Amino acid sequence: MRRFNRILMGLMLVLAVACARTPERGGYRAAPGPGANAQLGDSAPHDWGGRHPYGHAVHGIDVSRWQGDIDWNRVRNAGISFAFIKATEGGDHYDPAFHRYWREAAEARIPRGAYHYYYFCRSGAEQAAWFIRQVPREIGSLPPVIDLEWTRSQTCPFRPSPQQIKQQASIFMDIVGRHYGQRPIIYTTVDFYRDNRLGDMRAEFWLRSVANHPSVPYPGQRWAFWQYTGTGIVPGIRGNTDLNAFAGTRADWVRWLQTRLTR
Repeated sequence: MRRFNRILMGLMLVLAVACARTPERGGYRAAPGPGANAQLGDSAPHDWGGRHPYGHAVHGIDVSRWQGDIDWNRVRNAGISFAFIKATEGGDHYDPAFHRYWREAAEARIPRGAYHYYYFCRSGAEQAAWFIRQVPREIGSLPPVIDLEWTRSQTCPFRPSPQQIKQQASIFMDIVGRHYGQRPIIYTTVDFYRDNRLGDMRAEFWLRSVANHPSVPYPGQRWAFWQYTGTGIVPGIRGNTDLNAFAGTRADWVRWLQTRLTR
């Protein structure tokens, strides 16, 4: 009976997401100012030359403490369909806004997941244990995310070899994946992906590309999410925030959720 209730709750969340106020595909336009739709904007719009993100049906945000107080209901009503929230960094740091954002996003019925900012001076196992300690395992959550990018850390200027990075990141992903029942998504940047040949890792990818369609800087790489700007404007959030597009249609999004939500 408990398992049946969990499955029922997951299906109810998927239906709620499917009915969320995501703007229709026809409502997106490649305008120089608004960005993805009439309610979303960009304080530094980019000329995409025809390969823009605005035709994608499903858009979301990623946030951390720097976004301050968020009106999550306004965010949802603006057409935001998902949120990735910074939870942890390294083996002993957590984002002080995480637990509040996690609760508030759920109350607004926005599917949300947590991401971990990877630190090269701690092992993958240590960082996985820290992430698990901070992030609840809740039915209906998006898969966890490991954020792999070069840092300018004063406490850890070390740059491991590609082999070391992939080995330790895989350890993190294996441990976290077993705990939450969903293999983590890899978020990465153009230079980090190239320098460490991440394309041979077994994972779904969330790619940052703010100057070109991902097919240009990540040739041949399949992706689930595209972070297309760091200067997005979203009703309910003060100042700039990151905007992201999901790779498929709204129907694809519902199918993806059915497969990838925590159960």
